[in-house]
Amino acid sequence: MGVKPLIGITMDKEGEQVKMKYSYAAAVRKSGGVPVFLPPDRNASDYAAFIDGLLIPGGDDLAPEYYGEPASTEVRTVSRERSDFEFSLLNPVMELRKPVLGICYGMQLLNVFFGGTLFQDIEPHAEVAINHKTGYHKIVSTENRFLEQGTFSVNSTHHQGVKNIGDGLSAFVFSPDNLAEAFSREDYPFLVGVQWHPERDMESVLSMHLFSKFIEASQR
Repeated sequence: MGVKPLIGITMDKEGEQVKMKYSYAAAVRKSGGVPVFLPPDRNASDYAAFIDGLLIPGGDDLAPEYYGEPASTEVRTVSRERSDFEFSLLNPVMELRKPVLGICYGMQLLNVFFGGTLFQDIEPHAEVAINHKTGYHKIVSTENRFLEQGTFSVNSTHHQGVKNIGDGLSAFVFSPDNLAEAFSREDYPFLVGVQWHPERDMESVLSMHLFSKFIEASQR
């Protein structure tokens, strides 16, 4: 495969501590990349020049102020240091046309970055017919260049979801109650957001295929 690509994984910050689950690094390593954790920093452009691909992992909620709404009582936000850093990092990463993968919260942040909005809590505000907060549910993958087409079962641990999709994004995976479970930006080499957690299920063909495509796109 040649030189293994460096995949930057953003982290959250709590007081003097930074944190992120190791499963993201393990998935990158298993797929042929070298994981590099990125703590929030004011000089995001330095990171953008250093890494070959960007992974925005899961977490708590994105502050609704980013998409012009007051926060509901169900919202539990990540630190503003994290989300501000991720927004500032996306600009130079995209200028350099480097691959981007957003998982769960990461997908939601990408949607808002491109001008979209979120259901702050999908259960009372969307026509949901399945449990998105715990367990597994079916998804349908339509024609795309990133994942196999067909019906699959994925883990689901989120209470927010895409409401209005961002500019230039196209949803290509849906849940049975028609929530967007994955989207991409077709005018970009690799920019994908997925609502489930592929890093938790790397034995599945779907997860391995997604990470392999991401690492391949990030190859120098």
